[in-house]
Formats: sequence, structure tokens, C-alpha cells
Amino acid sequence: MAKTKSKTKVVTGKVRLSFVHLLAPHAINGGDAKYSTMIIIDKKDKTTIKRIKEAQRATYDAAKDDKLKGLTFDRVKTTLRDGDDPDDNTGDYPELKGHYFMNLSSNTRPEIVDGAKNPVTSEAEVYSGVYARVSLNTYAYNTSGNKGISAGLNNVQVVADGEHLDGRTTAEDDFDEWDDDNSDDDDEDDDDLLG
Repeated sequence: MAKTKSKTKVVTGKVRLSFVHLLAPHAINGGDAKYSTMIIIDKKDKTTIKRIKEAQRATYDAAKDDKLKGLTFDRVKTTLRDGDDPDDNTGDYPELKGHYFMNLSSNTRPEIVDGAKNPVTSEAEVYSGVYARVSLNTYAYNTSGNKGISAGLNNVQVVADGEHLDGRTTAEDDFDEWDDDNSDDDDEDDDDLLG
């Protein structure tokens, strides 16, 4: 039996993850703890961007007489933001230049797999800076007079390593190879500093 494809579900191409809280829930600004990540989408990935915009349009069409009543599609606030727009990117995040980005969250833990669909359970494998494919669903909201279209996080497939975006370095980057012959010289330098 063929699966019916949801018009509001999107599986992205290769995106980059940031602010990763996928293995344990995290509370933001005193809210409920959720599993979450930001996805960073290269503007050259026109297929992913088109899929997200089509899902947003399908969400709007389904909610325009209900949660989004009174709004035209071009006036609907969405969570797809432009990294080149100073209103969206305060300049603190240079990795967003030339990209779109979205924040995604879920109350339930997403399944996380690698390229061979093996489970990923380690922060060493899923971190801020890693590249992944993500499945998400768009949905309409109307909360306390705020109306718009957001997106929920489904599952994540880690596809490639990337430079850490959280400032973390590896031990290999931090340390030279240890040479015991030089250790006496270092001690003499320390004595000079203390003397």
C-alpha cells in the first residue's frame, strides 16, 4: 500500500545544525523543556527552500479560514528567516550569511540516525556544526493574538562532520605531541616566573 505524502511534511537536503538539543530536552527562556535545533539552509539549496515554502503554503491554505483567518499569505509570519537580513541575523552569527535558517522543536525525542540509518546517541556525533538531513512538519498557530506558521521537528539523519559552531575544539587541536625531553626546560621557565 502506497504512503500518502503529507503536503506539510518536508525532508530537507543537507543542512547544518546549530543550538543542538537533540539528545536531551532543553528549556529556553523559562519555557517547557523541548528537543530542538536550528537548521541552517544554504541559499543555493533551492529544492529544500522550495519544499519548505510549498509546505507553508499548504499549511496556510488549510488554516486561512480558521487559525490564520484575516491574513493573506504574504502577510503570514513564518519561522523561515533570512541570514542576510539584519532584522533576522543580528550579526553575531556569521555562519548564517548566505543562508536561511529555522528553529525547530518537539516535545518528543526525535529519532537520530547516521547515513546508514544506524542510531546516533552521542554528542560527539550530533553537535552544533554537524551536517544533517531533517524531517519537519509545518503548522499554523494562533496564540494570544499572534498568528503564523511554524515548523515542528520530526527526525534527523547525520550526514557529515562539520566545524563546531559552539567554540568547542578537539584535544588534537589543543595540544602538540608531548615530548618528555622538553619538560625540564618548561620547569625552568616556571621557576623564573615564580622567582
